Amino acid sequence: MTDTEKFRLRHFVEKLVQQGECVVHDDPIDLIDVAAVLDCNPRAVWFRAVGPERAELVGNVMGTRRRLAAALDTDEPGFPAALRERLRHPVAPIEVPSPQAPVHEVVLTGEDADLTTLPVHLQHGLDGAPYISASIDYTYDAKSGFTNIGCRRLMLRGPRAAGIDLNAPSDLRALYQAAVARGERMPVAFAVGSHPTDFLAAVAAMAPMDELDVVGALRGAPVPVVKCVTVDVRVPADAELVLEGYIDERGLVEPEGPYGEYIGYYGLLKSNPVFHLTAVTKRRDALFQTVTIGGARLTFTDTAQLGAAKTEAAIWNVLQHAVREPVAVCCTASSGGMYNVRVSLRQRNPGEARNAIAAVFCSSGDVKHVFVVDDDIDVFSDEQIDWALATRFQADRDFVVAAGFRCVPLDPSLQGSRTGAKGGFDCTKPFGKGDSAEFTVPHPPQMLRRPRQTLEAALAEGPATYLELMAALGTRDGREILRDFDKLYQQGRLKRLKDGRYALNGGA
Repeated sequence: MTDTEKFRLRHFVEKLVQQGECVVHDDPIDLIDVAAVLDCNPRAVWFRAVGPERAELVGNVMGTRRRLAAALDTDEPGFPAALRERLRHPVAPIEVPSPQAPVHEVVLTGEDADLTTLPVHLQHGLDGAPYISASIDYTYDAKSGFTNIGCRRLMLRGPRAAGIDLNAPSDLRALYQAAVARGERMPVAFAVGSHPTDFLAAVAAMAPMDELDVVGALRGAPVPVVKCVTVDVRVPADAELVLEGYIDERGLVEPEGPYGEYIGYYGLLKSNPVFHLTAVTKRRDALFQTVTIGGARLTFTDTAQLGAAKTEAAIWNVLQHAVREPVAVCCTASSGGMYNVRVSLRQRNPGEARNAIAAVFCSSGDVKHVFVVDDDIDVFSDEQIDWALATRFQADRDFVVAAGFRCVPLDPSLQGSRTGAKGGFDCTKPFGKGDSAEFTVPHPPQMLRRPRQTLEAALAEGPATYLELMAALGTRDGREILRDFDKLYQQGRLKRLKDGRYALNGGA
């Protein structure tokens, strides 16, 4: 029998509680106070008694890379490679009959299907209305035969209607525009309450395919799917809750927003389509979910962490064709998970750092700044990146600027412009000179050479540093070498090389 519990959100949250990654909030809490508890919180929060209904709500489940890594059964250092590896192996879904689908344990239609009965809270002070933010959309493309999935927010406007943001380019937007051109409604379903693997699949940039296969890839197992009750769309049978309905054919008619966006500022009021609810299906003990977006510390938001994971995977794929040996990619969550990208590589040929910059420039309209470093720099360390920028970068020589790129309209620095500029920082050591003394990092001394009887015998083996001479003589003091130096200098038999090593005259 198909396992419909392994990837249930509730079970993942229970594991987070055991690991100390999720706080359980047992006391009753009003909806207006939920956002303040979640804001800048480094841990997920499981509310057990929200609103007058005392509903269950969980937020910030994916607010750190550590929790995303846990969803893939790995740790933070292993997360990027684990994500890329899983994405390489799509897994087709498996059909589950409605009676066996937990998400069909409760089916509400007609007036019983009511968005205002859900624990949907106001997330930011200037938001236009409460938003459902943890909704993964599922649509069926009859032309390709594929299911398309993505992440979309819903601004409630009544019991059975909500604005849906389709301003940004996406597959869903293209499908909807085609439906509008035909004068047709577009059936859609939203899963609310999903395992982090499903969110990673929803944001992944993949070649055209049935994206339920991508969910299976991230899970490492077939996703059990069930056909919706009122629309011809398949959804995960193990979701906590599903909203069924359609986006009407009128186009961009609904004033939607303002909304606290994933870049840390508000997005303004804009026109968007309207979603109409036809059914709510859910588990009997459904755990509602909210996703953290925006706020004072983007690092601890779901959207920034998901965006960083998505951006890193996409850029890695591009870099593999641009340079011979990429080492690591980091997209900082503090930049919204997309604007600032760090790349480390082993340079095999001159100019590879510039190739990497150019490749990243073209890989995504989201990226603004690229920092390229050598493989001795940990791209996930702010301290090491700051050091590389301070000591290996010259603005007049190593800064690459290019303008006229498609960009994210939400970026307030654009000031109305429709295109933007990108900056590349080549923070690598000069090619071929990385081993020179000026680029050698000082470390505490270590004895490395086999002991010899005399200083002269040690120098006869070849030029040496002072530490190497100490090791050669087996001394842990070193001052006696200075006395021997004095004798050799007086005899005219000791010299210094340009790299600072000592050598016998007449030697190397």
